[in-house]
Amino acid sequence: MKLKLHIWRQKHAQDKGKMVTYEVDGIVEDMSFLEMLDVLNERLIVNGEEPVAFDHDCREGICGACSLTINGIPHGFEKETTICQLHMRHFKDGDTIYIEPWRARAFPVIKDLVTDRAAFDRIMQAGGFVSAHTGGVPDANATPISKVDADKAMDYAACIGCGACVAACKNASAMLFVAAKVSQYAYLPQGQPERKRRVLNMVAQMDAEGFGGCTNQYECEAVCPKGITVAAIALMNRDFLKASLTEVS
Repeated sequence: MKLKLHIWRQKHAQDKGKMVTYEVDGIVEDMSFLEMLDVLNERLIVNGEEPVAFDHDCREGICGACSLTINGIPHGFEKETTICQLHMRHFKDGDTIYIEPWRARAFPVIKDLVTDRAAFDRIMQAGGFVSAHTGGVPDANATPISKVDADKAMDYAACIGCGACVAACKNASAMLFVAAKVSQYAYLPQGQPERKRRVLNMVAQMDAEGFGGCTNQYECEAVCPKGITVAAIALMNRDFLKASLTEVS
């Protein structure tokens, strides 16, 4: 398989950056998208050129490190799939592919396709935790939780913090990410003592990081590799309103 790749190249954060065209052949359909980029980089290194910088880690759809926009769609066109799970069998010989980093003011480009997503870490530090002392490991049945609530908490906890929701949103909103992290605790008894303070702090940090507002067009839900739904945003908005009216600093 032979492909024409238009890849965003940027030497550093202050560099203007530009799209650079590469042709790569010998691509096997069973390769992942990242393995295809590995092939390109090996050839660039052999030719004495700078390889393309891109984020990756587990390559199993777990860590959320891989973060590329493929032909304008974060993580590509396959539903509920990360870049490392996107295989070249979904492309055709001779295809032209545009590869760019996440585009968001809160995710500045570090180099080429690598962006700084530390803003998510700071949001988590603001409230994405439970600080109650739990002592030893309790018995699994010591705190009864309904299966419905447990399933919902697990669904929202599946968020891997990749940032695709931000990259897909025209306002670069982080609402789906923050809502998922708020909601995963909202359904559990361990999350109740700090529930109001958590949502206020995390939303405040989200705004401080420069993410945009939500206009309910669902681009975030469409590209989420873990299928997080916008129902999380509705829950967070309700919690935020209640906490704004009742929480005392």
